[in-house]
Amino acid sequence: MYPPKPRWSVGIGVIGGSGLYEIPGLSVLEEVKVYTPYGEPSDKIVIGELKGKRIAFLPRHGRGHRIPPHRVNYRANIWALKSLGVKWIVAFSAVGSLRMDYKPGDFVVPDQFIDMTKGIRPHTFFEGGVVAHVSMADPFCEHLRRIILEAAKGVNGLRIHDRGTYICIEGPRFSTRAESRVWKEVFHADIIGMTLVPEVSLACEAEICYATVAMITDYDVWAEKPVTAEEVLETMRENTMKAKQLLPRIIEKIPDEPDEGMCSCCKALETALI
Repeated sequence: MYPPKPRWSVGIGVIGGSGLYEIPGLSVLEEVKVYTPYGEPSDKIVIGELKGKRIAFLPRHGRGHRIPPHRVNYRANIWALKSLGVKWIVAFSAVGSLRMDYKPGDFVVPDQFIDMTKGIRPHTFFEGGVVAHVSMADPFCEHLRRIILEAAKGVNGLRIHDRGTYICIEGPRFSTRAESRVWKEVFHADIIGMTLVPEVSLACEAEICYATVAMITDYDVWAEKPVTAEEVLETMRENTMKAKQLLPRIIEKIPDEPDEGMCSCCKALETALI
């Protein structure tokens, strides 16, 4: 079922990843419980104002990080944001690095992804009646990617990479050494995480401009040292502080409408419906 026409005039959606459960400086107007045909979203959606713009904030894993990546109700989350009028989604996520020069503490604004989830996550709004084959050749909104990269220039100490291929695995476990080497040496992916898919493709089906800020917490196990939750949490805390500085700068730069010359997200269904 395709998301309904918006009930609210909320232009910007923010999906908080691991560690980012609130937006500093957000003037909260209301917390909304949205009911969807796909069940409950991860949490109530906080509607507020920041930099003179209305924001809808949703923590992907719920407050307190209670939902693992393979159990996130991605369809309900995207449907709920669309129903509030969201045109842009800035999504944050914690990732591992598959390159030595993409270091823990760095941020990446990916431009491509590889889907290695196991096909058990509901991944489309079009399950019958109407058939849609949405192009994912360029899966992220280029206009929004450029806004994020420009905003990052004003954050002291933030090292950000303007491109990268994000490989999304099912989780919640980390990779084996053999798997990690395949992702790096055979697939040539740059970063690895567990939450991008199907969030990105659902946003495209909903004709929402979407981009991810991927926050590197560790080197994946290809680097020979096994990943521990303790190491991830320590870097995650530092990354969260940087994200909280970056986000208001991004919000400030997002216009009311996307530049159709730089992206086609907002018209993704024009050539997709059969």
